[in-house]
Amino acid sequence: MELPLGPLATLDAVALAALVVLWLASGWLIEHPPRSLPSVSILMQEFRRDWMRTFVTRQPRIFDATVIDSLRQGTAFFASASMIAIGGGIAVIGNSRTVESLAADLPLAPGGLEFALHMLPVIGLLANALLKFVWAHRLFGYCSILMAAVPNEPTDPLAFHRASQAAEINITAAKSFNRGLRSIYFALAALGWLLGAYGLIVASIGATAILLRREFYSHSRIVMLSQPGHTAT
Repeated sequence: MELPLGPLATLDAVALAALVVLWLASGWLIEHPPRSLPSVSILMQEFRRDWMRTFVTRQPRIFDATVIDSLRQGTAFFASASMIAIGGGIAVIGNSRTVESLAADLPLAPGGLEFALHMLPVIGLLANALLKFVWAHRLFGYCSILMAAVPNEPTDPLAFHRASQAAEINITAAKSFNRGLRSIYFALAALGWLLGAYGLIVASIGATAILLRREFYSHSRIVMLSQPGHTAT
């Protein structure tokens, strides 16, 4: 039995739904984890606040300027890479006949329309990543301006208030950046659809597993949770 989706069969629709659900669910869980099991993203939020509190009393503040510039460069790199990947995906769709001959041995054996449909989730996720990276880049720029507005004297009533504002903007920028990265993960998983519906399902589960492991069970998380006087192993 097939759904009235043209070239898309029922199993394809289920696989596509699984991709979207896992993408959204993993993002929600990472950003809203149980209190007893905070994710790396949540732990980093407090470290960002600590950074800005320390920033107030640090003299000179060259190190902080270097770090925020590095963060902006990282978002710019991923935004550029996403834009190039989107262009490549559109170009591939435009040359679907060539791709069809190269992919003749794949289980999907896509025709022109089928291949375009199977590439759309990839391009859509890459476009979402691009928008997230661009917004993160802009927010890190806002953060740098707020940091520049922090008075040099720690005793100034505005010093810690401005630093707190900078921290929250920094956290928002990081959240957007992480959402962009998750879109990249699932864009790669969406390529599994070229191997068929089962390929898409397996790739989506794999991307979710990798993300959740890095957020909840990685060595970096253990280090962040370690207490003074204890060495993480």
